[in-house]
Amino acid sequence: MIGGLFIYNHKGEVLISRVYRDDIGRNAVDAFRVNVIHARQQVRSPVTNIARTSFFHIKRSNIWLAAVTKQNVNAAMVFEFLHKMVEVMQSYFGKILEENVKNNFVLIYELLDEILDFGYPQNTDTGILKTFITQQGIKSQTKEEQAQITSQVTGQIGWRREGIKYRRNELFLDVLEYVNLLMSPQGQVLSAHVAGKVVMKSYLSGMPECKFGINDKIVMDSKGKGTTDDPTRTTGKTSIAIDDCQFHQCVKLSKFETEHSISFIPPDGEFELMRYRTTKDISLPFRVIPLVREVGRTKMEVKVVIKSNFKPSLLAQKIEVRIPTPLNTSGVQLICMKGKAKYKASENAIVWKIKRMGGMKESQISAEIELLQTDSKKKWTRPPISMNFEVPFAPSGFKVRYLKVFEPKLNYSDHDVIKWVRYIGRSGLYETRC
Repeated sequence: MIGGLFIYNHKGEVLISRVYRDDIGRNAVDAFRVNVIHARQQVRSPVTNIARTSFFHIKRSNIWLAAVTKQNVNAAMVFEFLHKMVEVMQSYFGKILEENVKNNFVLIYELLDEILDFGYPQNTDTGILKTFITQQGIKSQTKEEQAQITSQVTGQIGWRREGIKYRRNELFLDVLEYVNLLMSPQGQVLSAHVAGKVVMKSYLSGMPECKFGINDKIVMDSKGKGTTDDPTRTTGKTSIAIDDCQFHQCVKLSKFETEHSISFIPPDGEFELMRYRTTKDISLPFRVIPLVREVGRTKMEVKVVIKSNFKPSLLAQKIEVRIPTPLNTSGVQLICMKGKAKYKASENAIVWKIKRMGGMKESQISAEIELLQTDSKKKWTRPPISMNFEVPFAPSGFKVRYLKVFEPKLNYSDHDVIKWVRYIGRSGLYETRC
């Protein structure tokens, strides 16, 4: 596991140093400073091996965090821990800056004692850590508080404390999806997938149990709702095939495996309930149709049409189309029907921005590109046209079928909980070859 953890400033001075194993010496601190921070060439790899010692490092602002080990450890786990460490520090004292680290070094050492034990990561949940680590140190004074902390750290529900009360019980659910696409100039989909996540904000009293239902193909088929006789078939897809998914620790996996129901006791506040990925039947929000014509060696004509493929009642926002231009471009003349377009010489691209666009609409841009004559016989390899956007629906067809809340101890039922559900579809790597 992790042999030592060091935090450096941009000069390479050690701000925090904690060694967990005897095989890591003081020379490891200097080795990282010389070979990474003060290296002549910028070190791009996040893992550096120096004299059979591995340094896993991340940088935040002007601060370096480095985990050191001589063992063959799981690199993904070490980086997950470093990012969690950053999250914990940010929740305590805001931005990761040198001044903040120096002002809170006692607190950081106290946190390191809790989240790392002999180099093994322990509890990194901010909510739990804040119950017994404060800016002043250990908060618990009475036996009752000590008992509460013990049960929270060792108990089954470590992500939620008891005794939470709200005047109004509310649940906010955001379904965020990122569409990734690579399309040929003729309009053939070469690759497409959606990476989605469900983010929840819960403001519920007591220890409620929630049941969350989605239109997963396996569940819908088992209940007989995925058939063509379904009256909702005309309004859209009834079910989606999820390729793989990942849940927050609060989800009872045994129930998901047997009943395919997502049952959980939610943490208080905001958390990521699940992540998923799907590759089938994706409704692509936009189609980009490019037309590039080379007129001799000094001129090029480009025409790009974008078509929106969703309901007319919906509006897409933050639309940006990036059209690459050759390196020897000397000037660009632009005509666009909607929005604003600008040639950015530093980025070798035409950037076309549209604030809003309704469904089933189309817009186009025409560009006349003047080129400088070059001796190079190498033909310009046309990079793909990329697009950014945001739409108010889930392109995968993901739907929240129900969200129920049960709290037997307190006097409120599922009907008393105010629930909000929002769908947001965004572009990931959305590219069309030209």
